[in-house]
Amino acid sequence: MNSGTVVESPPLRNRIAVFRDRAHAGEVLAGLLAELRLERAIVLAIPAGGVPVAVVIADALSLPLDVAVVSKITLPWNSEVGYGAVAFDGTVRLNDELIARSALEPEEIERGIERATRKVTRRLTRLRGARPMPDVRGMTPVLVDDGLASGFTMRVAVEAVTKGGGSGLVVAVPTGHEASITTLASEVDTVCCANRRGGWGFAVADAYRAWSDVDEIEATRLLAACWGRGARG
Repeated sequence: MNSGTVVESPPLRNRIAVFRDRAHAGEVLAGLLAELRLERAIVLAIPAGGVPVAVVIADALSLPLDVAVVSKITLPWNSEVGYGAVAFDGTVRLNDELIARSALEPEEIERGIERATRKVTRRLTRLRGARPMPDVRGMTPVLVDDGLASGFTMRVAVEAVTKGGGSGLVVAVPTGHEASITTLASEVDTVCCANRRGGWGFAVADAYRAWSDVDEIEATRLLAACWGRGARG
């Protein structure tokens, strides 16, 4: 079990509306990451919301950029609630406690995994074509999303990237809940979170003054522009 370092911006602790938008959040995170002096690092964005943040970081730090696609496995009657997640390499993690509370049948769980797997496959094709994931062996992966609520999908991404041979793993998020940061810090080397918040009713969107969903079209455009500037992993 790791005992990872947590890097934050103390003036932003427990505040809301601290970022103009995701691009501004990426600028703030890039400043914190620069202080870590990472060697042989690669930025891996978690689509779709993590892409605008990661693009700014990759540009600012002159690092290669790619994506780590993950998808929640959602309840049949509520697409907003996930009881697990699937990663780009087929890694599956289930929330056994939530499954028990929801009284899901094994067949429903299997269907949910299949749906999430299809979504991951489709997103991989849409965002990066037929290219295989970059070889992260001997590199320091920096997993980036636009925020950390429960942290479940991020933990699946961490598991998948670790299986791929990445070392010195860093999770970088503009905002995150205290409990999720603590959990992740036990699984990675560093959690970089500018706006660390506790309490009930945590919402990622509360950290942003301008917030809207990022669709696959916008994520694809941003990635293509960044890769066109030579930032592909």
